[in-house]
Amino acid sequence: MSASISTHVLDTRRGTPARGLRVELFRRNVRLSAQVTDADGRIADLARTPLRPGVYRLVFRPGRRGGFFSRIEVEFVVADARRHYHIPLLLAPYACMTYRGS
Repeated sequence: MSASISTHVLDTRRGTPARGLRVELFRRNVRLSAQVTDADGRIADLARTPLRPGVYRLVFRPGRRGGFFSRIEVEFVVADARRHYHIPLLLAPYACMTYRGS
């Protein structure tokens, strides 16, 4: 089993999933993936290829729904290449929060 990375973006202003939000996955400065969230605000597998341990970065591009934020970056460590990494984002016009999900 190889590592996988997923996300779920919620628009807390509206209380709805953030549909159609662009998310990019990078390792160092190499973009591995660029996808958009589905109707439920989710991307089930950002990597699409096997990952190695190391530092990765998600770049969320909320557009107009981001209010103050035009881009949100989250850098994280894939320590175990056999685990799943879920990184949700809660988005509001002047605040955002992310955490390690399950």
